[in-house]
Amino acid sequence: MTRTDRFPIRRIRSGDLALMDGLLTMFGEAFEDRDTYNSKRPGKDYMVRMLDGESFIALAAVREGEVVGGLAAYELRKFEQERSEVYIYDLAVSAAHRRQGIATALIEELKGIASARGSYVIFVQADYGDDPAIALYSKLGVREEVLHFDIAVGR
Repeated sequence: MTRTDRFPIRRIRSGDLALMDGLLTMFGEAFEDRDTYNSKRPGKDYMVRMLDGESFIALAAVREGEVVGGLAAYELRKFEQERSEVYIYDLAVSAAHRRQGIATALIEELKGIASARGSYVIFVQADYGDDPAIALYSKLGVREEVLHFDIAVGR
């Protein structure tokens, strides 16, 4: 566990389901997408398997028992070499706690986890127009211009 000035950063494990619930609630509020994060939450068994699995990483910044920031990431094992990449899927800080170094602290904690797992890079996407995210990631990494495509599963 690392600490910002006032917010401990905790790795969420299967014994921390209440903390994971808090992370999902905070994501729903921060992204203004409560339906996605709150209406069809996974059951306990699914969440325990995910949190105990090797590929999912969840971190929470906590203040007085409340999740005020968090990060969800996936480790992607590579096939061409014995190494992996870590993809930040979601990163958010509640509106009342922004600009206090929480997002940077979450990424710094993830860097330690990624390094311990033998990862060689962490990558993240940002949407055009999301200037705060673009500024944060530009401060911490190298920007690449890529195209992103969503391919329907066809169900």
